[in-house]
Amino acid sequence: MKYFFVLCFPLFLLALFSCTPAASQESLRVNSLQDIVDDMALCHEALPHGVPESYGWQKCPRVGMGNDPGDFRALMPWGQVYVSEEGNQANNTRVELRHLETYYLSRKDGLWHLWSSDYTVEGASYVEDFVDDISIPADVRNEESGAVSIRCEEGYNYHFWSPSGRTSIDPTDIAGVFSSCQARLVLHDPALPDDREKSTYMLSVGADYWKALDSEWDQWTTNGDIGIGRFRFVTSDWRAYNMHTLTEEKLRANPPPLR
Repeated sequence: MKYFFVLCFPLFLLALFSCTPAASQESLRVNSLQDIVDDMALCHEALPHGVPESYGWQKCPRVGMGNDPGDFRALMPWGQVYVSEEGNQANNTRVELRHLETYYLSRKDGLWHLWSSDYTVEGASYVEDFVDDISIPADVRNEESGAVSIRCEEGYNYHFWSPSGRTSIDPTDIAGVFSSCQARLVLHDPALPDDREKSTYMLSVGADYWKALDSEWDQWTTNGDIGIGRFRFVTSDWRAYNMHTLTEEKLRANPPPLR
């Protein structure tokens, strides 16, 4: 029995250590298939401040152009940070953003393919109703993680997109689209009181088709949204925010990559 223990103990350690990386990777995952389903099936956790009721995405997520880009041949993933309709009292709170990604489900092979992936984002502060595409420079801070954090100005959202620019697409090979981004609340000044519990920051993610890689914006004639995901509150823990264009049945049968 003594010798049996000596011989088997290294094997036990090998088995334990070989399992650890996979378990650790699983524990670090932020997104889930249920989150992705809910982000197009449920209405917003609250209404975004300053968005008119006439806008089709004011209360709930929606699919726009979906899987039919027509003659549009480029794509740009994006997201938008708002405060809720009640306003925001968290003056010492910022929103940190990372991992803006978009995949498409191929008609040809039935597999998900990566269109666009960026660890960080870029963007600007736009008037909350986007009228006339008016924007001002945003309050952006580079974080030690390599991501950025932002604060919304009063009357403005933070609209962000891929710093890599637009991606060419094959408009005939799209059976589904999936976009995702991650966010959490961080302190603006660690020396000041932590007011993150008062925050009403919310986030929604989506993507646009564009006529071409170099098309100029022209009152939504050269671009159109693929879909706009559910607004959910940003918390102190990392959360994933999603948009997809599939039915729940097709999504569960063909789950996209999870981060």
